[in-house]
Amino acid sequence: MDAPANEEEQAAKQNSTSTMSTSPKVPVLIGVGDFTNHSTRIEDAKEPMQLMLDAIYNALRDTGLPTDRWRQLQQQIDSVDVVATWSWPYSDLPGLIGEKLGAQLKHKRLSEHGGNSPGLMLHQSAARIADGTCNVALVTGGEALGSLVALHRAGIKDPTGWTRRPEGESSLLEKMMTGSVTAESVGSKHGVNQAIHVYPLYENALRAHRRQTYEENLLESAKLYASFSETASKNPAAWKLRQTAYISRGPPAGNPLLMNAFNNVNMASACLLTSEAMAAQLGIPQDRWVYPVGGAGFEEHNDFWMRPSYHACPSVEKAIDTALDLAGMRKDELDVLDVYSCFPIVPKLVCQHLGISITNPPKPITLLGGLTSFGGAGNNYSGNRAHILKALVAMTRELRNSNKKNGLVVANGGFLTHEHAIILSSSAPRKFGLPLEQAHHDVSAVGVPRFTEHAEGDAVIETYTVEFNRKGHPARGCIVGRLLKDQQRFLANHGDETTLTQLASTTVEPIGRKGRVSRGSDGRNLFTFHPNSHL
Repeated sequence: MDAPANEEEQAAKQNSTSTMSTSPKVPVLIGVGDFTNHSTRIEDAKEPMQLMLDAIYNALRDTGLPTDRWRQLQQQIDSVDVVATWSWPYSDLPGLIGEKLGAQLKHKRLSEHGGNSPGLMLHQSAARIADGTCNVALVTGGEALGSLVALHRAGIKDPTGWTRRPEGESSLLEKMMTGSVTAESVGSKHGVNQAIHVYPLYENALRAHRRQTYEENLLESAKLYASFSETASKNPAAWKLRQTAYISRGPPAGNPLLMNAFNNVNMASACLLTSEAMAAQLGIPQDRWVYPVGGAGFEEHNDFWMRPSYHACPSVEKAIDTALDLAGMRKDELDVLDVYSCFPIVPKLVCQHLGISITNPPKPITLLGGLTSFGGAGNNYSGNRAHILKALVAMTRELRNSNKKNGLVVANGGFLTHEHAIILSSSAPRKFGLPLEQAHHDVSAVGVPRFTEHAEGDAVIETYTVEFNRKGHPARGCIVGRLLKDQQRFLANHGDETTLTQLASTTVEPIGRKGRVSRGSDGRNLFTFHPNSHL
């Protein structure tokens, strides 16, 4: 939104704000901004830091202050949190941004990698405002993955004009391309070590738990993502201004990648926070204020085979419930949601917990359109207009400009590993619910079965997924199973082609079917179905 049209209107808003009863301990979002560089031409490439600075300047303008005042405000920023970027290595990115802004920083931090980071960092920034550790906090993040991929294809490793990379450092994208970030584990031994392997374990388990057929589940996912696509097609900040034509049997041309996150984008976003008292002192109009009123983060075990089950996610449930409790709210008081959606399973799990329809929800569950249709800027999806720092930006705008009062942003990181829920409101908090100690909890030790790396004996499938080759043929079965003799959990691959074919079947449910697991010559566990085990 532009600044007020004349000085009289600005003065009136400042006078109105200054007469309010305000608190130096209640944090408010005062400015949000984003920036999308739609071009992937080499000559248009901008490094991630520049995209973030463009988003920060947009956030400063968004405060409603005239130019000379917001330029003074930028120098008052004393806390900078930056969501870790995949696309370029920096020696001190928060410090570099503070230097570019002419700010003297009391606090600076670069996050760990994970899509929960924007929610966590906004939570922690709000807590610092509340305890007086800082006065004006900035949370920002962005990626130039679209440009970087184009540059790599052209053989350009160090683009002209970009900040010089630290000696010997590579970006996370470059490490992923070379496979150097993959650690050896029982998961990697069985080829189950990426998001495209783990999230389907949950999708299949939830489908079986809800007694859905394969076709019912696929149609549900298609309808869900069709609605997300429609939302993204109306948003000029989306990476691709198009509406994906999902059909009843799934994505166009049977392309499953259209239900996965799309990361090769050039996007950034930024949020500015201060206290009520400081906002009033600065003269920021009250209609720009949005309150973080509750927030919480929980984690599952980093190793997916050490989770309680695969048809639910305790960490996301606890994060939502705790954030609501800290805000003094009920679930039915939430007017709008934005849920991280790298795969359909994440919004499905959130909808299941909130008790709302997945395909016909009574309230919006995305403001941007998700990581597939809107675009996912690495860890920062929840940062842009909604999906998470972007989600927080979008939620702030929605609460300012609509009749909606309370919004929930759910930020997901890892393989349903790290969850952070933030509740924003257009009204001041009933009770302040953002103590810093609520920013991280571990739920990984609750109800986890014993695990054995080497399994032998009769067994049953707990969940599974099938990896297909580029021709669309099943290539590998990935199984989480339980030994019948003692209920120990194990990982395995398919033991023969008949088992693989049956795992890929869309008519017979593999979960709950029995078979036998044994150790192969290469050390992997191999599972084969018992004849007629589905009968």
